[in-house]
This record gives sequence, structure tokens and C-alpha cells, in this order.
Amino acid sequence: MNGKAQLAIQSTAKWLTLRRIRAQAMLFALCLWGVCAVDFATPGLFDRAGNIKFQDFLQFYISARLIGEGRNAQLYDQHVADQEMRALVGETRVHLPTVYGPQVGLLFVSLAQLSFPAAARIWVALSLAAIAACLYLIWRSCSSLRSHVQTVVLCALAFPPLFHFFVRGQISALVLVCFSTAFLAFRADRDWLAGIALGFLAFKPQFLVALPLIFLLSHAWKAFAGLAVAAVGQLALTALRLGHTVMRTYFDTMLHMSRWMGLAEGGPAHIQMHSLRSFWTLLVPWPEAALVLYVLSSIAVIAMAAVVWKSSAALALRFSALTLAAVLVNPHLFVYDLLVLAPTLLLLVDWILTHAQHPSSAGLSLLVYLAFVLPLFGPLSRWTHVQLSIPAFAALLWVLGRISETPSHELASHESAVV
Repeated sequence: MNGKAQLAIQSTAKWLTLRRIRAQAMLFALCLWGVCAVDFATPGLFDRAGNIKFQDFLQFYISARLIGEGRNAQLYDQHVADQEMRALVGETRVHLPTVYGPQVGLLFVSLAQLSFPAAARIWVALSLAAIAACLYLIWRSCSSLRSHVQTVVLCALAFPPLFHFFVRGQISALVLVCFSTAFLAFRADRDWLAGIALGFLAFKPQFLVALPLIFLLSHAWKAFAGLAVAAVGQLALTALRLGHTVMRTYFDTMLHMSRWMGLAEGGPAHIQMHSLRSFWTLLVPWPEAALVLYVLSSIAVIAMAAVVWKSSAALALRFSALTLAAVLVNPHLFVYDLLVLAPTLLLLVDWILTHAQHPSSAGLSLLVYLAFVLPLFGPLSRWTHVQLSIPAFAALLWVLGRISETPSHELASHESAVV
């Protein structure tokens, strides 16, 4: 990078003062949650815009009810799902394909004994508690962020994926728990335990496209073994509980995604998706070309993340690269699942504060800011056909790769200068 570009980046980064960040976070939080409060203030199942409150939780609730009633064979029957939905909420145009593993339905069998509104509220409340616990534990590991409690809380409330998780009633909190537990295990040098935590992501297998490949390429055998054992074990235990026929139907559903992809991604859904697959689908009008570009760019991302993971860089940088790769390569990622980036953003801000004199700190701070803000502007891609968050995530991964190439003694000297 030439000197002029470096100076421009440093000059722009200086604009990101603590006062401005707090003001913007407060504004975002007031707008997002103010809209949510007004929208959800209506009585009944539907919000002010006519959408079902906690809409996505319906698919988990219906699956749990079918399991509780012993109707396992109907779990992946879309006609049955539509009938059950109409019985719960009345006539609606909403179609939620049952594409999650049957183990997700098992998780909610107890809640399915309650009414849908009560079950949804309980689940969202439990999820918020889990999210708060994860962020607290990650924040505690960030020594340079300890004195910025108010700013961290404000930014957490202003994080767009948190808002989307809440209004949809999704299970993104479980994904965050897996990644947060993995980081804490890696930090304690329990790589096998970290792999087990990530292997539990088998309930959302799209998150496991990149991770095992990165561990294999970087020779992280303990983490890979833990991931494989946890993923296989989760599926095996589900098969024992619900029967092999259900699992075969589930795998058939995954292998023939074209049957349900139109329901899951129909209409304007792509504007709320944030991964390389949706990026190329929006940008390139030819499906075959978009698929090729997705595969090629995913290979590049996995290779880059493997290099960072294998390096001697700080765990905060290595784990951030691992998470960014899992997000970018994910073939089916909606905005609410970007909640998984919360630990990454905390870890990177902490690293920036600790290594303020590092030549990449200014650029890294700008990219972290963009990674936080740009998911909020996803709907603009309806007209621009460019999901701006994806270039920001990719650039962030690239910068992490550059930093990981810096000799450790140089990083130490920069850190000493700050101290």
C-alpha cells in the first residue's frame, strides 16, 4: 500500500472517536428498538406491518409439536407444515420450509407444550440471556476493553443482527454459543474441546463448510477430530431417538436443495443474505457463472484462513479469521446469523487498542467499523445488486492475513511502545 493511501486511511480512522462511536451506537439502538417496540405493540400474533411475530420460530415449534405427537414421518412434509401453520396463525402467505435437522425440533419439545406466543417469548428471553453471557465472557478476555463497558453495551444493543434475531425468533444464539465456547477453549489450549463446540454446529451444517477444511489444511488435528466426533455424534444420537427413516428424509432434503430453496430464498430474501454465495448471486445475472465464482472465491477464503490459523499470530486474529471464513463460505446465511461476528468484533477492537502503533491498526479499525454497520444497509442491494458487507468481510480477512505475516518480534515491539 502506497504512502498516500496509508495516510488517507489513518486520517479517516481518526474520525472514529469514542464520542462519535457512542453517539452512533445510541442512535442505531434507539432507531432499531424503537421501531421494534412500535411494530410489536399490536395485540395478537401479527405485528403492525402484518408479519407474524417471531415468525421463524414457527418452524421449530411445529417440528417440536410433530415430534411430541409421534408424527416423526411428517417432519419434512411441506403440506403438513403449511396446515399446522394455518392452524396456529390462520390464513397466511408465509411458507417456512422445514430444512433444519430433526435435532432442532427435539430441542423445543418441552416448549411446544405451551402456546406459540408463550413458547416464542420464552425462547427469545433465554436466547438474550445466552447472548449476554457469551459477550460478557468474551469481553472479560479483552484486557484493553475492560474500561469501555458502556460503549460495549451500547454497541451490542446497536448491532443489527441482534435486532433481526429478536424480531424473527431465530436460533442464532446457539451458533454464538458454539463459537464463543470454541474461542474460550482455544484460549485455554483445549483444542479438542473447541472442536467439539464447533462440531455442535451440525444443526446448522452450512457453518461447517469451511471449518473442517481449514483445520485439515492447517494440520489442526485435535480441533478437526473434536469437530468430527461432535457432529457425527449429534446426528447419530438424533437417529437413535427419532429413527433412521427421519434422518434419511432429512439428508434427502439437504441433497435436493432446489426443492425448497425457492421458498427459503424467494422474493427479496437475497438482500438480507450476507455470504459469498448471495454476493455473487446478486451481482451476476447468470446462475452458473455465479456458482463458479462462489466456489472459486470460497477456495481462496479457505486457503487464506488456513494460512492465518496456522501462523503464530495472536489467537484473537486467528480466531477472527476462522469466523470470517465460516461466514463468507456459508452458502445460506441470513443477517441474523451475523450475530456470530460479535466475538470477532470485540476481539479485533481489543487487539487494535493494544497495538495502536501497528501500521495495520488504522485500516483494521475502519474495516471493523464497516463490518458492524454495513449489515444494516443490506436492503440497498435490491437496487445496487452489491451486498457491501461482503467486500468488507473479505478485506478484513485479507488484512488479518497480512498482519499474521508480521514477525512476532515486530508485534512485540509495537506493543511495548504502546505500554
